[in-house]
Amino acid sequence: MVRKSAMGCGYYVVVVVFLLIGGMKVRSDSSDHRYKSGEEVPLYANKVGPFHNPSETYRYFDLPFCSPGHVTDKTEALGEVLNGDRLVTAPYKLDFLSDRETEVVCKKTLSKEEVARFRDAVAKDYYFQMFYDDLPIWGFIGKTDKEGKDPSDYKYYLFKHLHFDIHRNKDRVIEVNARTDPNALVDITEDKEVDVEFMYSVKWKETEIPFEKRMEKYSQTSALPHHLEIHWFSIINSCVTVLLLTGFLATILMRVLKNDFVKYAHDEETADDQEETGWKYIHGDVFRYPKQKSLFAAALGSGTQLFTLAIFIFILALVGVFYPYNRGALFTALVVIYALTSGIAGYTASSFYCQLEGKNWVRNLLLTGALFCGPLFLTFCFLNTVAIAYHATAALPFGTIVVIFLIWALVTSPLLVLGGIAGKNSKAEFQAPTRTTKYPREIPQLPWYRGALPQMAMAGFLPFSAIYIELYYIFASVWGHRIYTIYSILFIVFIILIIVTAFITVALTYFQLAAEDHEWWWRSFLCGGSTGLFIYGYCLYYYYARSDMSGFMQTSFFFGYMACICYAFFLMLGTVGFRAALFFVRHIYRSIKCE
Repeated sequence: MVRKSAMGCGYYVVVVVFLLIGGMKVRSDSSDHRYKSGEEVPLYANKVGPFHNPSETYRYFDLPFCSPGHVTDKTEALGEVLNGDRLVTAPYKLDFLSDRETEVVCKKTLSKEEVARFRDAVAKDYYFQMFYDDLPIWGFIGKTDKEGKDPSDYKYYLFKHLHFDIHRNKDRVIEVNARTDPNALVDITEDKEVDVEFMYSVKWKETEIPFEKRMEKYSQTSALPHHLEIHWFSIINSCVTVLLLTGFLATILMRVLKNDFVKYAHDEETADDQEETGWKYIHGDVFRYPKQKSLFAAALGSGTQLFTLAIFIFILALVGVFYPYNRGALFTALVVIYALTSGIAGYTASSFYCQLEGKNWVRNLLLTGALFCGPLFLTFCFLNTVAIAYHATAALPFGTIVVIFLIWALVTSPLLVLGGIAGKNSKAEFQAPTRTTKYPREIPQLPWYRGALPQMAMAGFLPFSAIYIELYYIFASVWGHRIYTIYSILFIVFIILIIVTAFITVALTYFQLAAEDHEWWWRSFLCGGSTGLFIYGYCLYYYYARSDMSGFMQTSFFFGYMACICYAFFLMLGTVGFRAALFFVRHIYRSIKCE
């Protein structure tokens, strides 16, 4: 009955998310994308920003481009706003099948201040983004001529002519490209007024590509043969790591455990009063409840919810919801699924807390709700304030903040409470194969490398080594302009990460118990979650060695939100590590006879 209920809940979540993000793309005004000759095709200008700082984007007309008489903001969905999209009507008219040789958008005299703004934008490699019938258009606004070695000798030019190549199949738009005329340049090197005549041209062409495949060109870059070879090399490397690790651990643990079982059975037959040693010696302490059990249960609840969130995101990715340039759908899915799965966190935390004989389950529930959302909220407040100061599109409007607050107040919190009540009333008992003694045994003094931090370093390194190759592509997609579409490979890497985390935590837990250290609860969680710390360490390497990001806003966004993501991995993988260790510890103590 419980399994059917869980399956039904999972199906419900997937259906709800499909309904919410099915129309998340930048929708055109024509629902069927069919047009007649001369009919207006919607063109929206989205944003501009430094090419190397993907989070630092601004409204298109924050730069003094030619503005249409009446600028209309397009109504956007939640995911588009979270993605920093701010679509407005563009000044170009690209009517269906209407070629234009050279059309003047406007003639404008740029003031010294406007010239300085354009020059600063060109120096920072500003790009623009537009959407034409849901298809993205990219381009740079100018170029820098670095003739001299000294930056003072650089020349800065603004592109004033934009040419659109549009491909169509019968009455539908299939492809659109924008390129600049290298001969139509305006010198904006000096601080002086400049007369500019912004122009554009349009050329329509016929293509045989069907409408259903028009988005494939954007995903082909990540599926090129040499890219696939690197991805598969990553998979093979990870699989070899997993096989060697699991084989090594299985062989060692099985042999050691077999010898332990034989030894303990022999001791029971020969001398019942013989002093016990090793992990059997602490059988009366191994299931002693951990310190800070309310925090421990809350961490397990949050980790279980985040693991469920990851599984649902992978399901949606594998069925093709997150196609290129529909990134707003990912943000919507994260918000909606996190809200709908909060009941899982409440149930898991409250149920486990009550199994540990905790009394203040309401406090435990509040701690569960704040454990991940609290740091995320504080980080968001700081970064949103930075974005507001920069007048960037990453700053969420007040209405969007209200919507997110209502989702938290009307969906997340009630489900968390309902899950907590269900967990409290589940009446489940903690299954311990051995009785716990009244007073804990003293833990012998252990060498330094058996401490928590060295063990965490050892535990986190192997899972990280299995995923670090794939991490570059993920970072280049999230914090760059690469497109990542090979979700099947990513899912395999995720499964490998879970397996390696579980096995290495089990191995370290055994060695800890064999050293007669019975405080394994928190240690197994910390060792499992330590991979999140390694990922954050990789953030430092990526920022300084593999990217050209710069500036306070981009730096704070990168390290701020990556801290939240790595913290989520810490909770999720910590839960995986503890669950694997708990299963292992129950199994070995169930297999021996303890008085």
